[in-house]
Amino acid sequence: MPVQFRDYYETLGVSRTATQDEIKNHFRKLARKYHPDVATDKKAGEEKFKEINEAYEVLSDPEKRRKYDQLGANWKQGQDFQPNAGPSQRWGSGTSDDGAEFHFEGTGFSEFFEAMFGRRGAYGGNPFTENSGTRYGEGASAKFPIDAEADIMVTLEEALNGSTRHIRLQRQTRGSEPTVETLKVKIPPGVREGQRIRLSGKGENGGDLFLNVHLERHPDFRVQESDLHSELELAPWEAVLGCKVTIPTLGGHVKLTIPPGTQNGQQFRLPNLGLPRRGGGRGDQYASVKIQTPSDVSDAERDLWRKLAEVSKFNPRTATT
Repeated sequence: MPVQFRDYYETLGVSRTATQDEIKNHFRKLARKYHPDVATDKKAGEEKFKEINEAYEVLSDPEKRRKYDQLGANWKQGQDFQPNAGPSQRWGSGTSDDGAEFHFEGTGFSEFFEAMFGRRGAYGGNPFTENSGTRYGEGASAKFPIDAEADIMVTLEEALNGSTRHIRLQRQTRGSEPTVETLKVKIPPGVREGQRIRLSGKGENGGDLFLNVHLERHPDFRVQESDLHSELELAPWEAVLGCKVTIPTLGGHVKLTIPPGTQNGQQFRLPNLGLPRRGGGRGDQYASVKIQTPSDVSDAERDLWRKLAEVSKFNPRTATT
């Protein structure tokens, strides 16, 4: 079944030869603009943010990007993409006449992404069966369960607090009309990247459906186990003189005191502001200092920098701290 092709490079506004740094910078710029927390139009912002996340999920992963690039330069946005009829794109793709196709809505990923990267099915573990969803006996055949897999994008807010999602599943067995079912999916607090959520009996012939969790990329935070890592951008004078800054957390903004003499790369720990730990409690948030220098200064500012250079005894090439 053909699906709409998606131009991930166009979505992020980068060329096909873009470096990982360029891809990351464009993602962060767009994500900060369209994140539902800041977007003027919340609904449109949410949809755009999902598109940006999907594009970044592919282009930031070297293996996924390589596979995507193999589609070739002749692909254009708006064309239909015809996935291969193989086990990674459909279930029951053997000699069985009752193999089923599955399509999902509400997972956070497009059908194009699922067609390229989704894992659609895994047959039951009986070594005496053929790849068909059918068990063969003496002159008769019987169905046996087939498990299935799909991907689901989970926000960091959902990973923190948990949530209930409703996903529409369209199932079509070969030779029959499609059926649509709405599945209630509970996202547990503390869910991790790569974790699988099991929906019992929602596969084929009573098999299970497994949803593979992908944590949504956030413009401000990077996840490492239960901890969150963020960048704290400071002006040179803020690092030298010290200051108070307001920084984002998943629970809102907090104030942080920056001591005089703060160094580039220095980390500040904000306890219990990360994601839930498996054994209880929460991880921490770490803010890493990134000192930014102005690239465009006025004549008056340039004169002040010159005066500072004249009176300062600091030499970064000989400094020990």
